[in-house]
Amino acid sequence: MTKFYSVIDWSRPWLASILPAAETILAQEDWRVALNQAARAVGLINHRDLPLQFIPQEELPEGVAYESHISAAGKVPTRENLHDFFNALVWLSFPQIKRQLNALQAAQIETLGIGKSRGPARDAATIFDENAALLVLENSERGHRLLSCLREHQWQQAFIEHRDDFASVAQVWSFGHALMEKLVQPYKGITAHAWVVWVDPDFFAQSFAQQARQLDAQVSKQLQSHALTTADYTPLPVLGVPDWWAGQDETFYADEEVFRAKRVQASSQ
Repeated sequence: MTKFYSVIDWSRPWLASILPAAETILAQEDWRVALNQAARAVGLINHRDLPLQFIPQEELPEGVAYESHISAAGKVPTRENLHDFFNALVWLSFPQIKRQLNALQAAQIETLGIGKSRGPARDAATIFDENAALLVLENSERGHRLLSCLREHQWQQAFIEHRDDFASVAQVWSFGHALMEKLVQPYKGITAHAWVVWVDPDFFAQSFAQQARQLDAQVSKQLQSHALTTADYTPLPVLGVPDWWAGQDETFYADEEVFRAKRVQASSQ
């Protein structure tokens, strides 16, 4: 029988961040059983130190918020679809970041309740959870120059003139599960909310597993010590990341529908 996740092309570079976790799950017949076995194997817990379990959506009690249930019970409602499947794989790949995001979201719900508006802090946490990419940069002149180009929407400079920097002082790691879901059927306009992570030069010489552990610990600490807002992100058209798509020439990056100029701030006068 064809699995719902059989449409995923695991060779895509934007899935590298969760590929080790995915390979463990894909090797077994029952994906939900496999997720829970993997969670137990790595000792996956929530921010209250409760063991984490992936449960069917129908087991979420009526009137209880999704994030609150994860926080209070350690149970993640998980539907049989790509969105929730990727979410579970991110839990297995970046457990500390996910724990901290859930703690932030649950605390906001407890304080403000569930209304039509999430509020700025919960909005920012939800954006991270759903659509973030980790923009890992060497804390050097080259790293800061590249970030400046991206923040100023100088796309030709960032992706063509400084293209080699992505092989030596910069990496992009997909994090948001909605971002991954969209990239199953990629289109040029997909844009991530990039979260900057500064690292020392020796980061890039580490193994993938060492890098993943460092990012998980480092970003979770950032989230603990920083009042998250929607202003924290840098827009990143992900198919513009060098070697993430074919035909990345000057014409590709000249498409102003995707690689947009930075908006000019209106005068306050």
